[in-house]
Amino acid sequence: MLRENIQAETVTAMKAKDKERTAALRLIGAKIKDRDIELRTSDKKPEDDALVTDVLLKMAKQRRESIEMYESGGRQELADKEKAELAVIEEFLPRQMSEEETKAAIADIKAETGAEGMKDMGKVMGELKARHGATLDMTRASGWVKEALS
Repeated sequence: MLRENIQAETVTAMKAKDKERTAALRLIGAKIKDRDIELRTSDKKPEDDALVTDVLLKMAKQRRESIEMYESGGRQELADKEKAELAVIEEFLPRQMSEEETKAAIADIKAETGAEGMKDMGKVMGELKARHGATLDMTRASGWVKEALS
């Protein structure tokens, strides 16, 4: 489903002669194809939407890191390019959980698993990723889990 949406949007962007959007969508398509090639020999293949979402999440994370580096390095034109790509990527991602929603989910998991200290961080993070992986920035969530367990 997601894969077809991305392909349809690529065609639409090409017809509209929107070069930046077309380039970003083609980049997404290439990354998805790369992942398909990686998984050819794998025994366990994830569901297609899960695979595409995972690729998009990784791409979004890379763009955020690049934006931060370019802005701290004084390269605003490159940061703007990355921001434009990030905007296209985020169109296809599920809505991300807010800080309050994330902290509530962490509290629920902490209560359910009986997690008390930092030794239980892996258990909480694993459960958090299993339940909310596609709608959560795990990097930010990691800090909140540490905060909740300390």
